[in-house]
Parts: sequence; structure tokens; C-alpha cells
Amino acid sequence: MTRPPRTGIRLTTAQALVRFLSRQYTERDGVRQRLIGATWGIFGHGNVAGIGQALVEYADDMPFHQGRNEQAMVHAAVGYARQCGRLATHAVTTSIGPGATNLVTGAALATVNRLPVLLLPGDIFAARPADPVLQQLEVPYAGDVSVNDCLRPVSKYFDRVTRPEALIPAALAAMRVLTDPADTGAVTLALPQDVQAEAHDWPEEFFAERVWVVRRAAPDPLELAAAVAAVREARRPLVIAGGGVHHSAAEDALREFADATGIPVASTQAGKGSLRFDHPADVGGIGHTGTATANELARAADLVIGLGTRYSDFTTASGTLFEQPGVRFLNLNVTPFDAHKMAGTTLVADARAGLEALTRELRGHHVEPAYCEEYRGDKARWEQRVDAAYLADEPDVRPTQAQVLGALDAVVTEEDVVINAAGSLPGDLHKLWRTRSARQYHVEYGYSCMGYEIPASIGVALAAPGRPVWALVGDGTYLMNPTEIVTAVQENVPIKVVILQNHGYASIGGLSQSVGGERFGTDYRFRAADGSYSQGPLPVDLAANAASLGMRVLRAKTVRDLREALREARGADRPTCVYVETETADTVSGPPPAQAWWDVPVAETATRASAVKAREEYDRHVAARRRHL
Repeated sequence: MTRPPRTGIRLTTAQALVRFLSRQYTERDGVRQRLIGATWGIFGHGNVAGIGQALVEYADDMPFHQGRNEQAMVHAAVGYARQCGRLATHAVTTSIGPGATNLVTGAALATVNRLPVLLLPGDIFAARPADPVLQQLEVPYAGDVSVNDCLRPVSKYFDRVTRPEALIPAALAAMRVLTDPADTGAVTLALPQDVQAEAHDWPEEFFAERVWVVRRAAPDPLELAAAVAAVREARRPLVIAGGGVHHSAAEDALREFADATGIPVASTQAGKGSLRFDHPADVGGIGHTGTATANELARAADLVIGLGTRYSDFTTASGTLFEQPGVRFLNLNVTPFDAHKMAGTTLVADARAGLEALTRELRGHHVEPAYCEEYRGDKARWEQRVDAAYLADEPDVRPTQAQVLGALDAVVTEEDVVINAAGSLPGDLHKLWRTRSARQYHVEYGYSCMGYEIPASIGVALAAPGRPVWALVGDGTYLMNPTEIVTAVQENVPIKVVILQNHGYASIGGLSQSVGGERFGTDYRFRAADGSYSQGPLPVDLAANAASLGMRVLRAKTVRDLREALREARGADRPTCVYVETETADTVSGPPPAQAWWDVPVAETATRASAVKAREEYDRHVAARRRHL
């Protein structure tokens, strides 16, 4: 039998994928940009001969970044995607086995935060020439399972490409999900190592430039009419700005809405910066880590307008924040799943398109002047509390954590980006930080992943070259994932890492104490030669560690030293670390305490007095919880 002549372009599966990815673009509002800006990789068996060779083959088309930890590579890609407004991201390739499973935490973070990232883990042989192979997980009841299946529940799309020709539908489906504003997150294409290296004749059309339009869904007229009616009827409305405002680039539309209506705007961690801190309608963070101003408004609100928010438990104070018996919710969200939360009136639409429509329909409507005077006066009083927390009367003493933020606040401009994710810092930042621009505040709190900050700062710096990027990390977070410092040094990405050393897990230690756990397992304790334990400090020098990884390190012992070090770091053209010891875990923060509750269940029965007392307090708060129906 005579075979027909080959047509198309003969490439390996891996080569075809890399070439395909280099030709994908997004477009929104007439602006086009490349979808996959670069690929991160750590090579081992399972991807070195496939994707690794393809990246060499197409080095001119696909930039490459060498990572040190697979989870960190995903964090870097997520940081890049968030800074790009979800219109661009990076791919991440790993070997099989531990290289692949190390992706799971990063993938969960991306999906929880609705941020696109493309994962390309190597996989076991599709043809099974040897079974098992190195690092293969054997499952007696299922021969087609590999460790990559761990990525299924944390991915928005998953496919295993077991034949070269299967790459075409899988790659197109992956791009669809990456660019879908309502359904994006981690996307996984598991790539068996033999299939990566297998050649195939590919149609030329597969490699044509392809533009994925990121649509702005307009509101339905009936939903819009109901939303307008709800706003007009409200006397004490409150906006909660979530991350969807930033993802939609709806900051200007929100400002125009607030100017037109006078409705105050509170923000979640993801939505902070939707308005500048000094806008008259901005009342700061909301919920457990929010401001007294925003939370008092929430308690008295008769209409809560959720813009692109998931209504997490921190935002709702675990169902205790919105106290008015008749309070109603109006939810503008591109995702119907989120729009229906809190039994709200739904306005399923792009945040910018929805806000613009609301502003047009509400022309001439404005809340009562007395309401504006009330929240603006409360806001001014809160700013005085921020000033007090930032103020250091004695510049030659060790700073509190809040004073570290105050020193940084005095140095940055609207160009700077501040990154954080876990520990006690997110609470202090949400309450205190004065956000000056839409992309300045970058706190990952959907997954609150320790170790996110340093790799994410690299991704942000790659997305926004020239902007000063600050990774704020506590000692516990630093010890989780400092490895990408080496990547920053290797690629000369001039991130600024601020290490706050307080000799313990300050956030979880405080939580432990409040729920009757007595800080067990949260303090650093030093075991002496005689076997006895004493509380730290441990003989560990994190500044020396950062220096050993190639960073320039500036040590600051006092508030005065800190101010000078931050100014010097901001102007540095190489990766620079500012190391400062703050007050102990017991006095880590200078700001006001939590302004709203958060539900962490307390032991229902105990003999220790601390737990008994904590349970009494817990029962008091639980009694105030309600479901909004």
C-alpha cells in the first residue's frame, strides 16, 4: 500500500507545543499582547529531552527562566499574570514525579485566586515500554493514573496528551480556559515523556497567530433594571470592591461611579487599590482585617454592592458582619457562581461594563449628604489611627511591624508594588497601607500561601520592568521558600526583599493564644545541651542566608537605620535585601486589633482555663452569625 505524501510541518510534539504557544495572543479593548510571555523550567527525566530540547530549538521565539523550586515557578507565573491583569501569563515545565507534585500548591493558589497559569508537567510513558519507570506511582487498580492526577482538582482544565495528534484540541482548550475571564485558573497539560519526543506532521494552520479576545460581557437589561432599582431604594449602600475590579481594569469606572453616587467603597484584600487611599469615598479594607470605618458601615448597610468579590469568610467576618435585618446584596460579577452568593440580586457582567451601565442609569442619584459626612469623618479619624501606628517617637529603637510599614510608606510612590501573602503582615497591610495606584497592592490572600512573596516579586518585576517591587516577608515565610533569590540574582531582577524578623510565627501564635492553644508550637524554642528548652532567638542569621544566595543585604537595627536602608534599596539596580528585627511576637503589630470576628472553632470541652474562656467567647460570636437568604 502506498502512503500519501506527508503534508504540513514535521516536528516533535514538544516542539509543536512551544511553537504554538509562541503565537498565541490576547486582545481586550483593542490592545493586543502575547499570552504566554515565557516558560519557566526545572529539567529532569520526563521533560529534558522533550520540552527542554524544544525550548532550545525555539529559543528565539520563547523566552526561558530557570527556576529552583517548582512551586515557586508557579508563584512567579501567577505574579506575572496578576500584574498583567490576567491578559498574559507564563508556562511552567517540570519533570515527572516530585517535580510534578511540587506544582500542586501553586496550582491551587492560581485557581483559588482566578489567575491563569499554564502547567506542563512531564508524565510517565504513554506506550509503557518499561513499567514502572523511575518515579512512577503504581496504582494496582488503575494503570492510567500518574502523580499528575493530583493536579486535576486544582486545575480549571486538565488533559493528558497521550498521542501527538491529541495536542491540537488539548492546546486549543487550554488557551480557551486561560483567556476566559469567568473560568480561568491553573491549566494542566500532562505530557508523557515519549509523546513529547515523538514526531508528527502538523498542519500549518496550527502555528498561525491566534488572537483570543477577552470579552467584556454586558449586563442583561432586566438584571440592570433590578440593580438600578435596588441602588435607588437604598439609604445606606456600601460597595465592596473585590479582585474582579482589577482584573477588569475597572478602577476608573469605579471612581466615576463613586463620584456620581457618593456611595462609599470598601475593599477586600484582592480589591484594595481599586480607589486611591485618598479618594473621598475610599473607606479601606473590610472584614476581619479591615478598618473600623468600613466595618461599621457594613454593620449598618441596607444594601451591599459586591463588585467582583467571592465573599470569603474574612470579608463577611464569617457571616457576622452585615447586621441589619433587612440588608440586601447586589452582586456585579462576571461569574454567575459568585454573583448568586449571599442570595443577592445578580448583575452578571464584566465589572467595567457593569459599572459604566450603572453609572449611566443612576445619573442624578446621590446618597444623602449626611451619609457622606458620616463616613468621611470616620475615615479621617481612622487615618489618625494609622498615623499613630506608623509614628516612631524614638528613631533609635527597634521598630514595630507597623512602623516598618510606616517607613516604607514614606519611601514609595505610586510606581512601587508591595507584595505579601501570609502571616501577620496581610492584616496590618489591609488595615494600614495607603495604596496609591491600581497595581501597587499585591497581597495574595485567597490561598494565603507562605513562600509566595519572593518568587511572585520576580514575576511582577518581569511584567513591569522599571517599577520598584517589594517582597515583604516574615522570618517564618522566608524559611518556607527563599530559593528564587538565586533566580533573581542570576537574571539580575532588582527585587527588594524586606525580611521582618520577629522570632516566631506571629500571626498563628496570636491566633493560637486567642483560641486556647497557648501558642503551642508557634514560638521558636532553643534546645540547650541539657535538653531543656528556652524561647528564641535561635542562632540563625537570615540576613547572612540571603547574602549567601547572592543578594546585597542592608541590616537595619533601628527606625532610623530602616529609613535609610529602604531608600537605598529602592534605588538599587540589583536584588537587595533589607533585614530588620522587629518587636517580639507578643507585640508584633502596632495597629488597632481586628475590627470584626473570624470563625476558628474552639475546643468544645477542655480543662485548661484558657480554652474554656476562649470557648465562651466563641459561643458569643457564633450566636450572632446569620445566613443571608
